[in-house]
Amino acid sequence: MHAVLNNNLFFIKEHIGIFKAANNFDIFDPNTNQKIMECREPDLGTLTRFLRFTDFKRMTPFHVILTTPEGQKVLSLKRGISIFKSYVEVFDENDMKVGEFEQKFFSIGGEFNIDKFGDAKIYTLQGNLIGWGFRFLQGEKIHGYEELANVSKKWAGLGKELFTSADNYMLTINNDVQQTDSVRILMLAAVMCIDLVFKE
Repeated sequence: MHAVLNNNLFFIKEHIGIFKAANNFDIFDPNTNQKIMECREPDLGTLTRFLRFTDFKRMTPFHVILTTPEGQKVLSLKRGISIFKSYVEVFDENDMKVGEFEQKFFSIGGEFNIDKFGDAKIYTLQGNLIGWGFRFLQGEKIHGYEELANVSKKWAGLGKELFTSADNYMLTINNDVQQTDSVRILMLAAVMCIDLVFKE
């Protein structure tokens, strides 16, 4: 796992653009305001690019890659064509599959079941009623959840939000999550899932 994921706070800023097809974000350390990662969608096909400007946008596939500003890969996410619900695969910096997100039907605020490969623990990404806040949870409803991280939406200003689709997010990871725990890969991937699946 890349050392940049040792942080507990990540500010994710979407690139502003009225006529943009690709999904592009910059990720900052809010303590230093330094850009520590970039999220890009480098290989966007012609048909997908066209469909991003239609009502079929939510169904289009995506393959986004997160790197350091120097170009070192940190993680990537991939989804095929989505008809009814999304399945998003997550890979580490060595392109090894770490886990996947499965969108739940009929959830209030949006919800994913998360499968972390090689881990018997149960993880869930759960949105609230209005859909602007998400919690990364461990455990089951019947036995009680433990919140490991949360994602909140940060507004860039009424004008920008009104005339573009730009969204900003803050990922806060609990201090008791070990820096070496690869679940951090899924926590950062969760922010991308929220935006690419629910917010587009």
